[in-house]
Amino acid sequence: MPDITVTPETWQFVDFDGQRIVTVASRLAETIGLDRPVRIEVDETTPLGRAWMLSLDPLTLAVESGAFEDPKRPRQLSERHVADVLGLLLFRARDRLDPDFGEVPPDDDLNLAQSTAWDAYAVGRFARLGYPVQRQRRLYHFRNRHGFSDVGDAAFERLWSGDGLRWADILAVCEETAAVRTPVA
Repeated sequence: MPDITVTPETWQFVDFDGQRIVTVASRLAETIGLDRPVRIEVDETTPLGRAWMLSLDPLTLAVESGAFEDPKRPRQLSERHVADVLGLLLFRARDRLDPDFGEVPPDDDLNLAQSTAWDAYAVGRFARLGYPVQRQRRLYHFRNRHGFSDVGDAAFERLWSGDGLRWADILAVCEETAAVRTPVA
């Protein structure tokens, strides 16, 4: 089981339990196949919900506390949201660590279409692990970046149901959907 650490250890602004986050993250990392220490740094000073990977070595994830928060109970932890956020990030980390996946640019260098396509691939695998996900939300987000078309929907389905894809496959989806999108005047 991978070693998971969560900071801060003491919560001042939100009513989170670091051990609950560790439990969810440990189960996910083991199921996803990541056998390395993971550090999760939660910024509890903001209710925003951004989450990103700071580093692969050591694997460090940064999360604004709003990403882990229960939307119906402000400042309270939602294990489902913890799983949603970490599932996506841990699948992306596994992809980056897999030499067969290919070289991926830093997240800040990805355009929105590339990031959204990779998210669809990651969350689709997460869903097949049995975790509840919002497929329609992901499809709508994908359509906003790749077009509302049969080509875009078929591309989404390939990503969502795909396994063993490479970065080149994700780029190919982006090129395919870009070829049929009509530029907005």
